[in-house]
Amino acid sequence: MRPVQYNNKVKFDGIPEGYMGEGFMATSFDKVIGLARKNSIWPLPFATSCCGIEFMATMASHYDLARFGSERVGFSPRQCDLLMVMGTIAKKMGPVLRQVYLQMAEPRWVLSVGACASSGGIFDTYSVLQGIDQVIPVDVYVPGCPPRPEAILDGFMKIQELVHQEGLRRRHSEQYKSLLAGYGIQ
Repeated sequence: MRPVQYNNKVKFDGIPEGYMGEGFMATSFDKVIGLARKNSIWPLPFATSCCGIEFMATMASHYDLARFGSERVGFSPRQCDLLMVMGTIAKKMGPVLRQVYLQMAEPRWVLSVGACASSGGIFDTYSVLQGIDQVIPVDVYVPGCPPRPEAILDGFMKIQELVHQEGLRRRHSEQYKSLLAGYGIQ
């Protein structure tokens, strides 16, 4: 039987900057909270068409979105902090999407997946919303019709970067309040 060997020279990636010593680490509270939020995002899928199938492939074992810290996909807006809008959104669905967004607790982020959710896609008609950014603010857009699972993973990692870099007080800033006021959200 082979003896167990431990590698004591392992370097961890993603540790917040700070002062480190033997058995302790000191850093700022913002960086620790950002690291915790980044690795515990709870997505809420809002899928209406073919992009939803690509999202299912992204959640499946081959691509496995769970390895990025979002094992729990929630279907209750009050428990989730990332709204993933995928597919064609009809204008009649706009108020429902907005209501789902408003039911989410702060801080909340939005990922627009696919050409239809981002810009209406090929459906330049009176009944299709030409981008969900007309009703709710969007943080990251994922291009494609439909986007590959790798593109959805890339968009998710961009959301993680935003979450990690966001300060605790940004949501109370005048710029953020004016952005929400532009959408009629108080």
